Amino acid sequence: MFKLYYAPGTCALASHIALEEAGAAYTAERLDFKNSQQTTPQYLAINPKGRVPALVTDRGTLTETPAILAFIASSFPKAQLAPEDPFAFAEAQSFNSYLCSTVHVSHAHKMRGYRWAAEESSLADMKRKVPETMAAGFALIERDMLKGPWVMGEQYTICDPYLYTIALWLEGDGVDLATLPKVAAHRKRMEERPAVQKVMAEEKA
Repeated sequence: MFKLYYAPGTCALASHIALEEAGAAYTAERLDFKNSQQTTPQYLAINPKGRVPALVTDRGTLTETPAILAFIASSFPKAQLAPEDPFAFAEAQSFNSYLCSTVHVSHAHKMRGYRWAAEESSLADMKRKVPETMAAGFALIERDMLKGPWVMGEQYTICDPYLYTIALWLEGDGVDLATLPKVAAHRKRMEERPAVQKVMAEEKA
């Protein structure tokens, strides 16, 4: 039995969906970010980074979305959430790493600029830049990385819940979804999946 720590509206949604898609036995515990539950001693003992997701397993706790997604795919091979071919799997990891290290960081400049700067003018400048950097990141995904109908092509993989999760932030980051028809169509396909519907209902409850 796994235990996933998450907060609504965060990148933990990708791991939550992947667990459901895999048919894993798990529980999900919501953290209250508004009351800084992620910085309490109790949670920091689980994840010293003070962030989500954190996946508690019988071998220890995993953090970082790409690692958790790869672990879920590897643990439930019958769900076929990752390509079997080594090169194709590396391509999937490359895509998820891009979301983690580039696109998510661009998004974080809107509300988490204090991680990189202290001057109010610097924080405001980073926030103003978010629509441009997010649009640029997703333009690359739209043009060169999203094969369709799923990220990797015909096979639904761990890339898809991750892309869906971050794509949900686009409007709030000032990006017009109409400029990204392939991403918009992908988001619609995701919303038709029973696992996505179940997890979204739980996270919105």
